[in-house]
Amino acid sequence: QVQLVESGGGLVQPGGSLRLSCVASGRTFTTSTMGWFRQPPGKEREFVGTITSSGSITNNADSMKGRFTISRDNAENTVYLQMNSLKPEDTAVYFCAAALSRRLLVRSSDYTYWGQGTQVTVSS
Repeated sequence: QVQLVESGGGLVQPGGSLRLSCVASGRTFTTSTMGWFRQPPGKEREFVGTITSSGSITNNADSMKGRFTISRDNAENTVYLQMNSLKPEDTAVYFCAAALSRRLLVRSSDYTYWGQGTQVTVSS
């Protein structure tokens, strides 16, 4: 069993930055692919990015490349999402997810464990 707890969300002005954190419990974190997803108001959940268990490979959705960066610290059982140049359309609840896999995974259905989400609001 893996439990995930996100933090770091909040209100930020357009052009600002936030760093989200997701702390995982359990001993399988270091063998898990981690992902970030988001759900904008009134819309379906969408892929943000993913990182392999070793952290050597990452992938971001095209609309976020160059602005969002995923990283992980396996010693701290934590995965991060650094978000820069934020836009109002980035407003959403952001979720982290874990899958017992060593591959990059972009579909929400590939992930077994989910956090409760953290709200990010980009507004002036």
